[in-house]
Amino acid sequence: MHILLAEDDQRMARAVARGLEQEGHVVAVVHDGDAALAAAHDGGFDLLVLDVMMPRRDGFRVVQALRADGVGTPALLLTARGEVEDRVRGLDVGADDYLVKPFAFEELLARVRALGRRQERQAGAVLAAGAVRMDLLRHAVEAEGKGIDLSPTEFRLLELFLRHPGQALSRAQILSRVWGYDAAAETGVVDLYVHYLRRKLGRALRLRTVRGVGYRLERSD
Repeated sequence: MHILLAEDDQRMARAVARGLEQEGHVVAVVHDGDAALAAAHDGGFDLLVLDVMMPRRDGFRVVQALRADGVGTPALLLTARGEVEDRVRGLDVGADDYLVKPFAFEELLARVRALGRRQERQAGAVLAAGAVRMDLLRHAVEAEGKGIDLSPTEFRLLELFLRHPGQALSRAQILSRVWGYDAAAETGVVDLYVHYLRRKLGRALRLRTVRGVGYRLERSD
C-alpha cells in the first residue's frame, strides 16, 4: 500500500516508516498537520497513519477536514492518550481505527493489513485508467475493449500503476512492491517490464517516464 505517515517525532517517524517499507509498503512522511492535510488532499494514498498531537493541526482536525471535503482514505490515529473520550472523538470525526502509544509494531502492522483489506473490498474488483481496464476477479485486462494477455509479473506491475494513478513511483519502490525485494542494482528489470507493458497495451497505457525517478500513470480525469 501507499501510506502517508504524519508524525512530529522524527525518530519515531523514521522507525515506523522503515518498518512499513520492510513489509513492502511505500511510505511518505510529513511532520505536521497542515502538511498531512495537503498531502492527503493530493490523493494517491491507500492509508493515512496520523499522530494526534501534531503541530499546526492535530490529527483529529486533519481527519475532520478531510471527511468534510469528501476524502474517504482510511485513517489510523496514533496517540499517547488512551482515554475513552479521545478514542470516541477520533472515531466520531471519521477515523477508522485508533492505536495508543506505546504500541507493539506487530499490532500496527496487523491494523494496517486490516484497513488495507477493507479498502480493497470497498474499491471493488475492477481497476481502470483511460482505455485500460483490469478485472481482478477474472484476472483479465482489456485495452480499448480488446483482451490483453499479460504474464503474472506484468499483471502485478500494471495493477500497481492502476492503484496509484498520478503518483510518481520510483524504480526501487516498484521493485519492492512487484518483485518483493529491494536491490538497487536490479532496478533495470523494472524498465524492461515497463517496456513489455507499453508494447502490449500501446497508446491505451498513458505511462510517463519521470526523469531521475521512475514512472507515473496519468490520471484518466
